[in-house]
Amino acid sequence: MAVNSRLDAPRREPGQSGIRGLISRRPLLSFFVLANLMSWIAWLPYILSATGLGVLDFAYPSLLGGTQLLGVLPGAYLGPILSAFIVTAVTEGRDGIRRWVRRMTNWRVNWGWYALAGLGVPAAIIAAGLALSDGDVRMPSAALLVGYLPALVIQMVTTGLAEEPGWRDFALPRMQRKYGPLGGTLVLGPLWALWHLPLYLSEWGGWPDVTWTRIGEFVVFCCAFSVVVTWVFNRTNQSLPLIMLLHVSVNNFMSVLYEDMFPSIASIEHASRVTLLAGATAALVVLVATRGRLGYRPADDPAPEAADHRG
Repeated sequence: MAVNSRLDAPRREPGQSGIRGLISRRPLLSFFVLANLMSWIAWLPYILSATGLGVLDFAYPSLLGGTQLLGVLPGAYLGPILSAFIVTAVTEGRDGIRRWVRRMTNWRVNWGWYALAGLGVPAAIIAAGLALSDGDVRMPSAALLVGYLPALVIQMVTTGLAEEPGWRDFALPRMQRKYGPLGGTLVLGPLWALWHLPLYLSEWGGWPDVTWTRIGEFVVFCCAFSVVVTWVFNRTNQSLPLIMLLHVSVNNFMSVLYEDMFPSIASIEHASRVTLLAGATAALVVLVATRGRLGYRPADDPAPEAADHRG
C-alpha cells in the first residue's frame, strides 16, 4: 500500500526559493533530472566520437580491453552519485548525508547474502545460458577464472560506486515510502534503464548494430532485476555494498566469463536474452515468495524527519 506522498517532502526553511527551493520541494524529480542531465552531457563527446556516431574525428583510447572506462565512467560518476549527494545535502543537510553514507558502509550482513550476490547471480545466468544454448557450455580458461575476482573489485569501484548510491541508496527508500515497494520498484526500473539509453549510440551499446528489440529487452531486464535488488536491499538493512555486489556480479560475469563459457550464443543479442531470462525468472520467484512485498517493512524505513527524531 502506498504511503502518503508528503513523507517524501523533507523539512525546508520558510521562503526558500530558487534552485534550492525547487530541489527541496521535488527531491526525487530533481535527482532524476540532474542524474540524467549531468551524465548525458558528459557522455556527449563519447557518443559523438568515432566510438559512437562518428561525428567527431577522434576515438577514445582503449583501456582494460575497451573504451568504456574512459568514455562512460566519467559521466557515470557525474550522474547518480553526485546528484544524490547534491539533493541530499540540500534537502536533509548533514544528518541526511550521514544516513546516506551509513548505508554505503553497511558491510555487516550475513555471509549468505554475499554468497547469493557473488555466486547466485552467476549460477542464475549459467542456468539461463544452458536453457538457451541446448547445453553447449564450456569451462572458462584458467586465466579468466584468475582474473574474475580482480575484475569484480574494479566493477565495484566503477559501476557499482557510480550508480548505486543514487538509484538505491537515495531513490529507492523514497520511492518505497511514496509508492510502496513493488510500485516504487516498477517506477525506478524504467528510470534506471532510461539513464543508460544514450549509450546505445556508442560502443557500449553495440552501435551501429543496436536494435529496438535489444533496447526493449534491456528495459525489461532493468525492471525485473530491480525487483530482486529491492528485495535484497530491504532484507539486508539497506546494505549498499551488497547491492553493489549484486549489480556488478551481472556485469562482471557477462564481460569476463560469458563469452568463453557460451561461445555458441556469445553475440550481444543472445547475451541480452540470457540476462533477461535470468533476471525475469529470479524476479518471478521473489514476487511469488514475498507476495509482492519484497521484504519491505515501513517501520524499518522512516522518513528523514522521523529518522532525525529517533537519533
